[in-house]
Amino acid sequence: MLHLIPAPLHRLVLRCAHAVRRVWWRLAKPTLRGTRVLAFDAAGRVLLIRHSYGSGHWMLPGGGIGRGEEPLAAGVRELREETACVLLNPRCFAEVEAQIYGTVHRVYMVCGEAQGTVRCDGREVIEARFCAPDALPEPLSPALQLQFPQWLILVRDPV
Repeated sequence: MLHLIPAPLHRLVLRCAHAVRRVWWRLAKPTLRGTRVLAFDAAGRVLLIRHSYGSGHWMLPGGGIGRGEEPLAAGVRELREETACVLLNPRCFAEVEAQIYGTVHRVYMVCGEAQGTVRCDGREVIEARFCAPDALPEPLSPALQLQFPQWLILVRDPV
């Protein structure tokens, strides 16, 4: 049904909703559960996205974990929703906690091989592309910039 709303209006609604959500997080201080996905293509490039709301930084695909949903399933779902790619051989490789807008955000890190043609909807996700791990675009999200080298080691050399 949301596809019936013109894309520019939809992006405006997403930006407003995100602003309201940030205020809610500061006031209610819920524990947030989310997932981020390191999805690699056959050439070893990682898939990054930019949302139409928030900072505008490049980041890993991902999002919230639904009630009763497993983190691995959420990562696979979010990758498909945001990029139209399927994640082959998915696995959780790390769990990260961070403060975000005054609340605890627990992020489950998922990795695997992306299969399919990358498509973004031009609404929630305005750009998506595979990037060489040693040539990531700017600006990167601060968390990605800080932790990507460590995540790359964890993914390539599982303990």
